[in-house]
Amino acid sequence: MNIPSVDNLKQEIAALTEQLGDVALMKQPGTMKELAHKLNRNREILEHIELLQAITLETAANTSLLASDDTEMQALAQEEATRLAAEESKTKKELEELLIPDDPKNSRDVILEIRAGAGGEEASLFASELLRAYVRFAELQGWRVSSVDPGIVEISGKDVYGRMKFESGVHRVQRIPETEKMGRTHTSTVTVAILPRAEEVDIEIKTEDLRIDTYRASGAGGQHVNKTSSAVRITHIPTGVAVACQQERSQHKNRDMAMSLLRARLLAAKEEAAQKKEASARKAQIGTGDRSEKIRTYNFPQDRITDHRIKQSWSNIPAVMEGAFDQIFEDLRAADKELRLSQATKSV
Repeated sequence: MNIPSVDNLKQEIAALTEQLGDVALMKQPGTMKELAHKLNRNREILEHIELLQAITLETAANTSLLASDDTEMQALAQEEATRLAAEESKTKKELEELLIPDDPKNSRDVILEIRAGAGGEEASLFASELLRAYVRFAELQGWRVSSVDPGIVEISGKDVYGRMKFESGVHRVQRIPETEKMGRTHTSTVTVAILPRAEEVDIEIKTEDLRIDTYRASGAGGQHVNKTSSAVRITHIPTGVAVACQQERSQHKNRDMAMSLLRARLLAAKEEAAQKKEASARKAQIGTGDRSEKIRTYNFPQDRITDHRIKQSWSNIPAVMEGAFDQIFEDLRAADKELRLSQATKSV
């Protein structure tokens, strides 16, 4: 385990604290979150290192008492030695986990996209149900959810990407549709994308590379829908990536949301391309983040949810569809941490 020096950590903590005091960062909330996350992590690492140093000193002082002629003193010293050894082991394990390279994007807000795949109406139905389940989960965490477009929401809060990032990929559902008269189980799929919210500093988008169109919003909305061209579609000409937003009454707000979505999609595409070039990086993560990867199956007749990446299953689908993803997310993060710890140990 490569432990950083206390002096270096203190210097980095001071530098991060100074950076966070820069008022210019107020325009980059994602960057602020990352710096704050890194600062808190460094503080935790420093606390653990200093605790280990204190345990070492206590252990050295206690060693002399173990050689005492006083049997009662020896017994007390032995009891203290056992306690110190347990505390040292626990602190070292926690420090090892803290020293695993962290994804700086974990603290970011996300844009969640869900699209129906194979399976026609049943796929569309499950897509809307799964979106509702994620939104319900977000609400239970106290996170803020903003609708961007049908099937797309923005979720803001503490460590949103870090908790939800493993949901990207193809989700398969097996169940008997209500319209199925023969009682046959149908299989359909939906695609989930969890995109960390990107900022201008993350990826350059030139104004001349954009085509921006406005049009009248469709759907419910009364006279507003009929009279106002508030919906916005933005096309990134070099890549052909197009995004749209019509949820807000204000064209300006829709444009901001559409730009946020475009930035996130372009950043995700850029990182996915880089990841494919570095195939070895996939060995140290749960899944590849590729939207075409089949990651999970929801088997309704058997009341079983199976994640194929960690080969683990859970029951009580009705509760999960009401937002009870906590155990699934916790198990995925634990498996990812164990994998990254194993990789880090091998590289030392």
